[in-house]
Amino acid sequence: MTSQANLPLHHRVSIELGDRSYAIDIGSGLLDALASYAQLPAAHSAMIVTNETVFPLYAARLQRAISSRYAVVHTVCLPDGESHKSWESLNLIFDALLSHGCDRKTVLFALGGGVVGDMTGFAAASYMRGVPFVQVPTTLLAQVDSSVGGKTAINHPLGKNMIGAFYQPQRVVCDLDTLNTLPARELSAGLAEVIKYGPIADMDFLDWIEAHIDALMAREPGALAHAVKRSCEIKSWVVGQDERESGLRAILNFGHTFGHAIEAGMGYGAWLHGEAVGCGMVMAARLSELLGGVDAAFVERLTRLVKASGLPTVAPVIDAQDNLGRYLALMSVDKKSEAGEIKFVVIDRPGHAVVRSAPDALVAQVIAESVRP
Repeated sequence: MTSQANLPLHHRVSIELGDRSYAIDIGSGLLDALASYAQLPAAHSAMIVTNETVFPLYAARLQRAISSRYAVVHTVCLPDGESHKSWESLNLIFDALLSHGCDRKTVLFALGGGVVGDMTGFAAASYMRGVPFVQVPTTLLAQVDSSVGGKTAINHPLGKNMIGAFYQPQRVVCDLDTLNTLPARELSAGLAEVIKYGPIADMDFLDWIEAHIDALMAREPGALAHAVKRSCEIKSWVVGQDERESGLRAILNFGHTFGHAIEAGMGYGAWLHGEAVGCGMVMAARLSELLGGVDAAFVERLTRLVKASGLPTVAPVIDAQDNLGRYLALMSVDKKSEAGEIKFVVIDRPGHAVVRSAPDALVAQVIAESVRP
């Protein structure tokens, strides 16, 4: 294991979007620091949106930290899990906002993982046609991906994140200390979203992840700080060029076309999002190889790293009667699809990704090779 004692533990990354620009603060002790919430929009009230797992750990601490800025701080606690990323849970937020008489200046704070962040952002985008919100992500996956860039949504039984809006937060506060209470399975799920940045944009970062995977799995603060920082830098660069995913930003979905099909096919929550993405990246890498973008050694390298991160590399059967047909049907409603044609993020050379269609025969080959009964 490589020591990370000499790596800095505090960073700030900026998302440059003109008058909607904001900072991502990364470090230890940020949850309780008054400076983390300085210069946020003034308001009479705020509302913390969290879930039943995170609530007893961090809600009271966040409430104390922001109470000097807001006369009233409400809290709404949602059920935990991907299966609750739904209209029903979203309405719990609206019910709380309306019952407390919250106005259009009320600031929402998303305290939790990707599900809480996505739903809070969607609620903020919708309530009174838009109120400010702040991301306070408590999972690795949320810190390196879902809390950054303004994509908000809920799931539909036929597709993941199909109902939502682009809506940027006022700030992202990534307190690395919250990762100490993260279950090992959730830590691995977050590493999937860290790993993806290497093949699509930065092979030096992929080299670094391989060299420090033991440190990351052991939650060494310096390793985690660097992984979150570099992931956010890459995502910031992409989002700054393509905020609404009209082109370049789609490369951030490497592994997600296959992964979302796994999530929907298994039933939301059976596999964590990061687990499905990890397996989906292996499948997308194999498709990239069949399309001539990378060689077998690249696929084997990525597969080893995904496995070393504690993630699955073998795809599940999602329909015993017609597994291929079910995969294709679910992938056809992916947000990147056009006129029913499935689009994939593939690696056309190491460190560079493109979005393109692929012959059905090659997609079928990948699924057949990847799935084990």
